[in-house]
Amino acid sequence: MRRLLVLAIGMALAAAAVPPDVDVAATVLDRPVDRGETLSAADLTNAMLPQAAARGALRTQDIIGMAATRRLAAGSIVRLSDIGRPQIVRRGEPVTITLRSGALTITSSGRALASGAKGDLVRVVANTTSRTLDAIVEDAGSVSIAAN
Repeated sequence: MRRLLVLAIGMALAAAAVPPDVDVAATVLDRPVDRGETLSAADLTNAMLPQAAARGALRTQDIIGMAATRRLAAGSIVRLSDIGRPQIVRRGEPVTITLRSGALTITSSGRALASGAKGDLVRVVANTTSRTLDAIVEDAGSVSIAAN
């Protein structure tokens, strides 16, 4: 009985599925996008694509504000593997390191040893002491260290 029920549900789902040759609405890129570029609504448009070609396409609201992880062609759909959070601190770039403890704030210059998005933990080296520290990305070119 259970096997028959599972088979019936599977057949009903298969019948309800959209045939692969039917066009569906999908979000595609309106222009070519370079690696690292942050996407906005102006970069996207809707197009009718065959269901097989639109498989894995993200919704517009999931794409806006994300950065391309590789070069993307105009007219292509955007998949999860094509985007990531924007890297606002880049490896090798100078950063301002801030340590806060209550009312005390100490800042120093340093260099990022890894790239990171806002809220990521990255390794940095302080220019004054040459110590390697773990810091949280706060803003472009700015990281902070939590005082214990």
